[in-house]
Amino acid sequence: MSEDKRRVWPGRPYPLGSVWDGRGVNFALFSEHAEKVELCLFDDRGRQESERIAMPEYTDQIWHCYLPDLLPGTLYGYRVYGPYDPGRGHRFNPSKLLVDPYAKALAGELRRSRSIFGYRVDSPRRDLSFDRHDNARNMPKCVVVDPAYHWSGDRPPEVGWQETIIYEAHVAGLTKRLPGLSEAQRGTFAGLATPRIIKHLTTLGVNAIELLPINSIVDERHLVERGLRNYWGYNSLNYFTIDNRYLSSGDISEFRAAIAHFHDAGIQVILDVVFNHTGEGDELGPTLCFRGIDNLSYYRLIPGNERYYVNDTGCGNTLNLSHPRVLQMVMDALRYWVEAMHVDGFRFDLATTLARGPQGFDPASPFLAAARQDPVLSKVKLIAEPWDLGPGGYRVGQFPPGWSEWNDKFRDTVRAFWRGDGGVIGAVAYALTGSSNLFEHHGRRPRSSVNYITAHDGFTLEDLVSYNAKHNDANLEGNRDGTSNNNSWNCGVEGPTEDPQVIALRFRQKRNLIASLLLSQGTPMIQAGDELGRTQLGNNNAYCQDNETSWIDWSLRRKEDRDFLEFVKKIIRLRQEHPVFRRPRFFHGAHMGGAPVKDITWVSPEGRELRDHEWNLHYARCFGCHIGGDIGDYMSRGGASMQDDRFIVLLNAHHETVPFSLPAFEAGALWRVVIDTGRPDLGDDGSALFREREPYPLMGRSLALLVRTASTETSTQARLPLESD
Repeated sequence: MSEDKRRVWPGRPYPLGSVWDGRGVNFALFSEHAEKVELCLFDDRGRQESERIAMPEYTDQIWHCYLPDLLPGTLYGYRVYGPYDPGRGHRFNPSKLLVDPYAKALAGELRRSRSIFGYRVDSPRRDLSFDRHDNARNMPKCVVVDPAYHWSGDRPPEVGWQETIIYEAHVAGLTKRLPGLSEAQRGTFAGLATPRIIKHLTTLGVNAIELLPINSIVDERHLVERGLRNYWGYNSLNYFTIDNRYLSSGDISEFRAAIAHFHDAGIQVILDVVFNHTGEGDELGPTLCFRGIDNLSYYRLIPGNERYYVNDTGCGNTLNLSHPRVLQMVMDALRYWVEAMHVDGFRFDLATTLARGPQGFDPASPFLAAARQDPVLSKVKLIAEPWDLGPGGYRVGQFPPGWSEWNDKFRDTVRAFWRGDGGVIGAVAYALTGSSNLFEHHGRRPRSSVNYITAHDGFTLEDLVSYNAKHNDANLEGNRDGTSNNNSWNCGVEGPTEDPQVIALRFRQKRNLIASLLLSQGTPMIQAGDELGRTQLGNNNAYCQDNETSWIDWSLRRKEDRDFLEFVKKIIRLRQEHPVFRRPRFFHGAHMGGAPVKDITWVSPEGRELRDHEWNLHYARCFGCHIGGDIGDYMSRGGASMQDDRFIVLLNAHHETVPFSLPAFEAGALWRVVIDTGRPDLGDDGSALFREREPYPLMGRSLALLVRTASTETSTQARLPLESD
């Protein structure tokens, strides 16, 4: 239909984006500084621009129109007119077809060419020049979607923070090498929702899966030139769409079906989202969406020199959440994923950036305030990565109530301790008990600390105990990328080895690390594949490795890997069965609710309570604690303390066996071994019993957990000789 025959009605300035109402489609686009906006319609294949329609209405900085009789599946984009004046922050260029920031689906892929840049890439004036090449053939097209979907009674599972165990995963990483999938399913949500994946997660014991970014992204130029791609996905093009690489069918209903399958299994789905920057990069980046729609509104620019972008993210630009329409876009996107797509929470990449105001980080910033009061978002899980690269960007423990935060201090402290560093037992004690030194304020609870040993960014658990240094040569950046501060230890050999003693030590270290994580107060997060022995061969920054370096090998060829998987399951079951390891309140080393013993007591290898000066001894590598059984949840009547079993946790990062005298809190107490990472089979039959004050032979580099028992059986201490490593 030609433009002169097309009926174009004024439409409404809300909601933003393209909305089909059963009779036609309303289009609405925000641009404060544009002079004219054209809606461009395309043929079914997205190759031919069939119509350009000047948006007839401009209301409250929203350009809008309504096209009756237009159907879902229509492909479209925008051309936006205005000044091209980079020095003043304006980069309008109507030669560039632009993606709708509110598009719900994209068809086709971005193809790199000179035409996607708003300036002439060969000009000595760089971005001050103006390029007139039309980019439409190289751009993905927005798709008008039918919002209807029958959820068949889907109800998101109620998983309280105290019960939450997060499994951080990548859609492709989990499914690319999973046996039994068709080629089309690999790397997609269709593969992710298969029974084998869900059974693995449920038998493992996790109840929340945190997915690395799934939004449509831009592959950076330097990666494309090297034959690589952005695997992690932290380079967003649009915040409402799913990248087509994750959809085997090309239909967003595939994602919804996957969500429903996870919910049926009692597993929540958390999305990693990237609202701190976009894939358009710095002033030399392409013009794909926000830059061409209203650069001055969408991005934070250098005051007085608006040609350049504030770069607190290290990715070239920073979204301007101080602008009400940009903040609205972020909030609308988050609500969309909760209400229309049924996700259960979000992890915010470089969240400090989202809370920056004119004076820097502000815990009462517009974004944090909006999220806190929002009737939808205040009910889902909100997790901050509490740092960015800007000034004063490290803000662990400083986000407001209602938020949880990735706690890298837990990671670094626990790693350093098990590596054998001395003088850190005080920091380890804080880490194991929820990091009250960071989070106990404004009514915040231990769940505020998201504890982890490994995550996508860094070594896998296998590599943490196998490499002293990073080996990132495959990234083709001269091994300069990725951190060199890993707190790792290779157990004597760099990389793979057949030495049985080294292999045994590495698995003991893995048991130490995973036990420390899952026996700690707070919210534990496991990196996908760590339970299966996944290795990246020493690459601690595999962001561009969309290949077997990053994809999980499900084969479990080594017996040690199979045994370790069972150990992880055992530890998770223990955490689930005993609320004392997931208390809603911090320990205070006090008699709570009239309990006969303190909620926690720190003990020395001599079996006595640790003294103040001992926390900072440079040679201290062995200590323990008695957990008194108080679960931190008090009955409303009388404030009585509810009780769990009592436990003793012993930790020895020294290389030699330590005879640890069990503390005496009551006459005749008997303690049964539940876990000993140095002797993983010990305690399985419940026969390893010790009396108070008996020396427990705590092997070098090992952790032991004992539970108080009422049994009258004879102590079996003699069966555990004081042997050195």
